[in-house]
Amino acid sequence: MDEALREQLIGQRAYRGVVPRLFQKALRHELSAMGGWYAGDLSDGAPVYGGAYTFHFTEDLGLEASYFRTKQSFQLLEAINDRQQGLIDIVEVEETPVQFFLGHLVWSLAYGKVRWLGGAIGRFDFYLSLGGGVTLEEGERGLTGSGGFGMKFYLTEWLALRLDVRDHVREQKRVQLGVEKVVNDISAMGGLSVFLPFSN
Repeated sequence: MDEALREQLIGQRAYRGVVPRLFQKALRHELSAMGGWYAGDLSDGAPVYGGAYTFHFTEDLGLEASYFRTKQSFQLLEAINDRQQGLIDIVEVEETPVQFFLGHLVWSLAYGKVRWLGGAIGRFDFYLSLGGGVTLEEGERGLTGSGGFGMKFYLTEWLALRLDVRDHVREQKRVQLGVEKVVNDISAMGGLSVFLPFSN
């Protein structure tokens, strides 16, 4: 459409075409380093840390593989039992490491812009994640379902600030505590993501 015809059709109004996203994710690799807090359903809260690799097939869909590590102890449960004068016959459990090997499908549900303290305008994505994997603890291996949501704030064309909240559903067995149940453990993490190639 030439300028004369465009002027005739839309008058004096500014022509608005489709505005491309300034930050492109499609066919790019994302490497993330993350850390935060892990709140167990039965166990005490503890720091959690790890990393993730995501390949973005499109601007909206990506496939993520991640590894996270935390520790678990049951001091609160033991203290409650002691206060109840040992109603449950439990053995003191030492602090043990827990490892998560997970895969998620990541769907960018919405994206927008934010102004930082009245200055520069940044862009962000809001996304949902759904997946699962394997949890290793004390030599035992169990399946884990996982889902949650998060946000990414794009600082440059290759760097982003990432925030994630996820629910980890798994069966937790503790013979020493007389416990065997399905738990919903929550992790809240933040970190930085690097996108490759640096320009797209």
